[in-house]
Amino acid sequence: MTQVKAIVADDEQILIEHIESLLSEVWLDLLICGRAKNGPQALELIEKHKPHLTFLDIRMPGMCGMQVARRIAGSCWVVFVTAYEHYAVNAFESGAIDYLVKPVNRERLEKAVQRAKKQLAFSLNPPWYFPQLVEQLIDRIPPKKQEFLQWIRVQHGGMVKLIAVDEICYFQAGDKYT
Repeated sequence: MTQVKAIVADDEQILIEHIESLLSEVWLDLLICGRAKNGPQALELIEKHKPHLTFLDIRMPGMCGMQVARRIAGSCWVVFVTAYEHYAVNAFESGAIDYLVKPVNRERLEKAVQRAKKQLAFSLNPPWYFPQLVEQLIDRIPPKKQEFLQWIRVQHGGMVKLIAVDEICYFQAGDKYT
């Protein structure tokens, strides 16, 4: 498996150092390739280093962690690290792997790391049969036939008539009616 790269983003330097210290204990071969103090800086580092994983605070200057997560969706995985419990549902809707509430302890971070490793193991090294499976599924999707309007419903007096589109030569507008 390739070495996993990560970014840590938090507006407080001491919290970045705390997360990095714990990560160095629980994930020995993780490479921290960048540290950001705000949302725009996090986006810049993600674009530059193309990490597999990002540890994001929710409330940061310039752009919140949720906005960053939405912008990077599909390009790397996110673990939120925040002091606010009430953003958890939004975090998981944004595709987060995990949601850690500060102060983060070693045991809880270990669980998040295990989840991240499982997710990364599959996304970086899909099973040998995965390409064939995708090909088979694509072959089973019936081609979408184009559906065109076949009938027009017309109200004339107190009656409603159905007119086949093939029989219509043109439409004419008069006042507020066509």
